[in-house]
Parts: sequence; C-alpha cells; structure tokens
Amino acid sequence: MSRKFQTKVIPSTWLTHNGRRLDCGPYMSGAIEAIELLKKLRTETLETITDGIFHAGREGRQYVVDAEYGVPFMGSTDILAFDLSSQPLLSKRQVEKNPNFTIRKGWTLITRSGTTGRMAYGRKAMDGMACSEHVMRVVPNTNKVQPGYLYAFLSSRFGIPIVVSGTYGSIIQSIEPHQVANLPVPRLGLVEGHAHQLVEESAQLLSLGQNQLNEATNLFFSSVGLSDITQADWHSWGSDLGFSSNVDIRSLRALNYNQRFCRLVDMIKSTDWKSLEQICLPGSIKRGGRYNRIDADPEHSYHMIGQKEIFWLRPEGRWIAKSCVDKEVLVEPGTILIAGAGTFGEFELYCRSELIWGKAAERAYSELFYRVIADEGEMLPGCLFAFMRSEIAFRMIRSISFGSKLQYPLISLLHELPVPYPSRQVQDEINQLVINAYESRDRAIELEDQARTLVEQAIEKGGW
Repeated sequence: MSRKFQTKVIPSTWLTHNGRRLDCGPYMSGAIEAIELLKKLRTETLETITDGIFHAGREGRQYVVDAEYGVPFMGSTDILAFDLSSQPLLSKRQVEKNPNFTIRKGWTLITRSGTTGRMAYGRKAMDGMACSEHVMRVVPNTNKVQPGYLYAFLSSRFGIPIVVSGTYGSIIQSIEPHQVANLPVPRLGLVEGHAHQLVEESAQLLSLGQNQLNEATNLFFSSVGLSDITQADWHSWGSDLGFSSNVDIRSLRALNYNQRFCRLVDMIKSTDWKSLEQICLPGSIKRGGRYNRIDADPEHSYHMIGQKEIFWLRPEGRWIAKSCVDKEVLVEPGTILIAGAGTFGEFELYCRSELIWGKAAERAYSELFYRVIADEGEMLPGCLFAFMRSEIAFRMIRSISFGSKLQYPLISLLHELPVPYPSRQVQDEINQLVINAYESRDRAIELEDQARTLVEQAIEKGGW
C-alpha cells in the first residue's frame, strides 16, 4: 500500500489567532478549526462550569486481594470496558488517604497519558471505584451544565481535537488539567437537555448490562449448588509447592497438576457436569490460524480486533487486508473467544473470555484467540459464557497453560475442562440474561452516538 500524505489549506487568520504556530498537528487534527467554529457561538470555558478538573496524582499503588480491604481499581484502558467485574483491588487505606482516586457517577473521564483523549462517562457501575492517575476527571457543576451534555461535547469531533491539542512530551504524550481549563464549551439551549438524557440512558443500560452478567454467573453456579470463587479465595488456598500427582503423558509441567486447580476440578465434578468438548460443536475448540498483517483501506480489509481491545465498548483495532487472511478470522454470533496468549500477571487479560454478539460479530479477530462454540442442543452460548467469564473458569484455564515467556492454554486439556451442567430451564434463563446484557450494551453505544451527533449538528448549524 502506497503511503498517503495529508494536506490541508488553512486561512492565514488561523495562524494569526494562534501565535503564528507553524507545527501542523493542531491544524491537521481539527483542533484549530473547531476553535474557530466555536467562536461563532456563545461559549463558556470548561473551568467555569465544573467543580474541578484533576487526576489522582503520582504515587505508588498498594494492591490487595481481599475485597474487604480493597476498592476496585480502573487503569486508563479499563474505563473503556463494558464488564468491570474483574478489576484489581486498590487498598482502601490508600484511597481514604487520597480521595482523588475515587470516581463518581456523571463525571467525564479522559485518558491523559500515553494515548490521550479517550473518554468515558462515569456510570453507576463505576461509582465509588478507584481510578489511575493517568485518567483526568472532569467534574461538572450540575447547576451550570448537565453532565451528559458536557460528556457528549467533550467526546465529539469538536471536543476531542481541542483536548488532545494540549498534549506535550516526545515519547510519552500527556495532558495536564490546566491545559484544558480554558477549553470553550458551547451553550446549545434545549439540545443540552436532550443530549444529557441520551447519555444518561446509555449509562443506565451499561450498568444494567453489568448487573445482568453478574446475575447470570451467580445463577449458573447456584443452580448446581456451587458458588464462584473470589481472587482472595484462590490465593488463600496456599502455594502450589511440594505436591505429588499422577502425570499425564501430554504434560510434564507441574502447573497443570497444581492442587488449587485440582480442587476446582473436584468441586465441579461433585455435581452435574460435562467436559467442554461435549458441550461444544465438534472441532470448534481451536485457536485461529497464523497470517501476515498488512494494513489496508477499510473497503479492502477486515476490522481486526486484538486481545486487549476486545473487552472495550468501542474496539479500535486495525484494518487488515482481506487478501492476507482467510475467513477464519470471522466468527459467528454466540462464539466465545478466550484471550489465548500472555503472561501470568495477576491483572492481565490472558485467559479472560468474551462473548461475540450483536455488532461485535461484524468484526474480525486475532489468531491469538481460542474459539469456543457451544452446541445449542447441549448448552446455549450465553449460558456457557456465564461460566467462562467466572473466576473459576479463569483460574482453571490459566492452570492448563504451556509455554516459556508467553503462555498458551494446552488445547487437549481445554477440551477436558469440566463445566457444571444446569437444567435446560435454568440454561434458558441464564442465556437470556446474557443476551439481554449484550443487547443493552449495543443499545447504549447507539444512544451515546445519537447524543454526540445531536451536539455536532447543533454546533454546525450555529447553535439552537
């Protein structure tokens, strides 16, 4: 693919208004253009309509494993995720000493370090969580501006360029609160209330979806007389040193026989269960094929999603030429993808699972994912996913890993993974909860897009 160069003709007044600034970034990004357009509207600066713009500050993090002593913690990419049920725990004591860690409903969250300008709206499921210093908090003054409107503007194609135009640094880009304090926010009358309602409804649907996923997993285990474990449970069962086991010829690695793993297997086999292979379509438990990745224009390519981004509400991915891959990169709705390569970092995504449903089925997926497709005659896909997203499944799949630096699940042991087997009636109920959760997610994204479009159109028309 030939390299494309961008050019843009700008009025000389733009140079005058911006101190004769000659670096092309702000002009090409749309930041200067947005500022010039906003000058035609009634605006207020961001700092005058907020109760604060800040981040948590730099300090060492003190993690814990017991929820009694910790607060769920989001990193800069976690704010982009749908399911927030598996976050690491930051010490409550540290959060109490530094209240700036805490996130509240209705705030606009902006990534301010590394990849800057990604945004999320603080929803009920986030309320009270802790968040990284790499995320800037914009706290609206609700007497002056409605939170949903402020988010819709800041995340619009007019807001984002102005926010990121203040970045500094050569290798690691950063934004500081004072650099966005004077950002102009247009006042759009009735449009603001409508945009706020759309964003609020979107946030409510995302929190509802989170609750439905958690309810589905809890129902899955309770229906067979079990309960999911916690991170604290897993670590309280001791180390994996000094044990004996009957060795399978397929593996000589001690990890694959560790006593905590065996304890989970015995727990599941004490009730009704089937192996993952028995529950899935024949030959469907496999890893994607390897291929070269060649970037191409969207009309000639697939939107390829990797392991980190699959859990985001809006995966960015890359556009990979169709000519360099086959159709195995596409997956059917109802497919479960397991992050199939990584290391054993406690908070890494390796071995976490995601269900492909709705708009997600329109994308292509990396070869690093393990594909799992339920046989609906045995178990419905949403029901199987309710198990695969659990802490028990996560710990079991990690325990059947092989590799040196990078780890991968051993496919033959994955086939034999024991899965609790609820009655068909309960399966139907669990499956519906999961499907409802993912449909809530897709609807929430649509509503947020509507709010943003509403604001952008109002600005283009010169206000209300």
